[in-house]
Amino acid sequence: MEEKFLILRDTTTWKQVTAIPLAFPAHHPQGMVKVGPYFYMSSVEVHDRAAGKGVGHLFKFDSGGKLIADLRLGEGAMYHPGGIDYDGEAIWIPVAEYRPDSKSIVYKVDPASLTATEVFRFADHLGGIVHDTDSHTLHGINWGSRDYYSWKFDSNDSIINESLTGNRRIANPSFYIDYQDCHCVGNNRMLCGGLKNYRNANSVFRLGGLELVDLSDHSPVHQIPVQLWSPSGKPMTQNPFWLESTEQGIKAYFVPDDEQATMFVFEIELPKMIVVPRGGR
Repeated sequence: MEEKFLILRDTTTWKQVTAIPLAFPAHHPQGMVKVGPYFYMSSVEVHDRAAGKGVGHLFKFDSGGKLIADLRLGEGAMYHPGGIDYDGEAIWIPVAEYRPDSKSIVYKVDPASLTATEVFRFADHLGGIVHDTDSHTLHGINWGSRDYYSWKFDSNDSIINESLTGNRRIANPSFYIDYQDCHCVGNNRMLCGGLKNYRNANSVFRLGGLELVDLSDHSPVHQIPVQLWSPSGKPMTQNPFWLESTEQGIKAYFVPDDEQATMFVFEIELPKMIVVPRGGR
């Protein structure tokens, strides 16, 4: 996937192949992964935001948009799930209070049984998390993805509670979008999708994009705008996304809208690549 993503440009053609209405209230979707034939999507259902009341969901649905299961996550005012990641075994999900500079619970969920295990708690709003299986580390983004945190697993596969940065925030050096959902793609890198609103005196322009980020120093490696919008006017990367490699190129899934939402599916055909082994010529 990484090699294919690096080929993408602002002129890349995204071909919509289908639009699948989700046959359940999606509330406010946050993160999404695809495991086998099923999709897993985190979402926040707000009852009273000022009072800290709501429900965190992890929806499991099929390729036709039919709901298979609904796992509820969170505790008290911590009901806002963020972007999620799948590491080949478990789905990682942060659930936070719906405000910046708050607190979070990080869970891992077995996708087959939908059993959730609390891994640790953290004193900030975590809006997304990825598991870098190469370095055996977790990486989180806070509210608006303006800062990063990282955590290491110990020899017993337990999280060392203190952030690798000593609980010090590492500023995100990229500014043109705020990340909504991120996924580890190997080689100590993650792929993030998001958006930003740009204002002038008379209007607002909403731009979506995708970024490949180096997890060793959190620097952007490759950034592209995604010039796709849903019929409602929201960028396709407004909420969750998922990209998968195909024989022809890349297949992309987006759920940009809330409530009665639709999953839009796009395909990108790429020229055949000559894969050069690392260290070779």
